[in-house]
Amino acid sequence: MNNIDAFFEEVYTLHYNQKYQLFELWNKEYPTKLAFQCIKDLDDYLNRLINVTHYVILEKVKIIGWAFTFNRENERWFAIIIDNNYQKQGLGNQLLSILKEKETKLLGWVIDHNLDTKVNGETYKSPLEFYVKNNFEILSKERLELDTISAVKIQWKK
Repeated sequence: MNNIDAFFEEVYTLHYNQKYQLFELWNKEYPTKLAFQCIKDLDDYLNRLINVTHYVILEKVKIIGWAFTFNRENERWFAIIIDNNYQKQGLGNQLLSILKEKETKLLGWVIDHNLDTKVNGETYKSPLEFYVKNNFEILSKERLELDTISAVKIQWKK
């Protein structure tokens, strides 16, 4: 893990400080169109999810990575965010390994283009290649096309 003193924690209920850090991480790393206006918006989003489990990567008390799994239409879905200062150091792979140990199938939506920008003005780089390297299948005929996101469905099975 390249000199990162990080540890992984499974969390079922988030406290306010964690939500605040996740709110900041989400808005920093995802495209501007997906940003939440306030923590309550993130909280409302998470409260609509069913059977949620959170996995956080902490460096001391700072959350530098987050994944969560949840049920949608009787299937297990997931999302992952890694702080860009800690990307390409194996943390995403480790987080996916944890999810794969606990699940037999995972589904997700992945932005498959580099046309969006982040809040800081940088280009949001599609993580699709990362998921392909981690044995996810691209379901190219299944797309999510909304004003806020254009994404392809991905799937992993044991």
